[in-house]
Amino acid sequence: MAERPYIVGNWKMNGTRAMLSEARAIDRGAQRLMKVEVALAPPFTLIHPVHREAEQIAVGAQDCSAAPDGAHTGDISATMAADAGAKFVILGHSERRQDHGESDATVRAKAEAAFAAGLKVILCCGETEETRDAGKAEAFVTRQLEASLPETVDGAAERLSVAYEPIWAIGTGRTPTVEDVAAMHNAIRALLVKLYGEEAGNEIRILYGGSVKPENAGELLAADNVGGALVGGASLTAESFLGIVNAAAELLER
Repeated sequence: MAERPYIVGNWKMNGTRAMLSEARAIDRGAQRLMKVEVALAPPFTLIHPVHREAEQIAVGAQDCSAAPDGAHTGDISATMAADAGAKFVILGHSERRQDHGESDATVRAKAEAAFAAGLKVILCCGETEETRDAGKAEAFVTRQLEASLPETVDGAAERLSVAYEPIWAIGTGRTPTVEDVAAMHNAIRALLVKLYGEEAGNEIRILYGGSVKPENAGELLAADNVGGALVGGASLTAESFLGIVNAAAELLER
């Protein structure tokens, strides 16, 4: 695990202003666990309210457009997300790729727009169950990731994180073995070193995402090259999300 693990909550399409109390509780918990970097990605409607409430955690967006502005009804540009208070954006999540037909090229264009707007990026990659069962998981994920990442990223170690999310484990309660997670993260690490050089490639944090819960967080976060977690359903309450943050903090004390 990285020196300062990165635990990010993705609220997906959940949350109204009534959930600001959960965000406040998460922020208070993060203030007690400063060795862990904690962040939340609420829906667009809550970016500014959560940003105003947060003293410790970073607030981000779940997506952005590749276009800077213009006639794109319903879209939100990276600059608009930053103006609302976002410091980072999650891109290429499997639900965006599957539900909205986003290609690797689309994800790359969005990442380039996000970096241009001054946002940090968490770029997601992951395979289906069929791909894993066929023994092609690592080849698929590294190919997908290479096609989705910009060719150059200034300050990549500080501005880019990668999230590996096996699609078959998202919201299903299933998780791959720790050995499978480590093998995939090691393959991703090798690709990042190839793309961005030894120093930056080894410092970019690789997060694991896929049914992360307080009960399994410690084991997953201890795997090779796991620098944090991208958390879905378990991030919707302070109790469960802070359980994962606590697990990360405890690993640093060992």
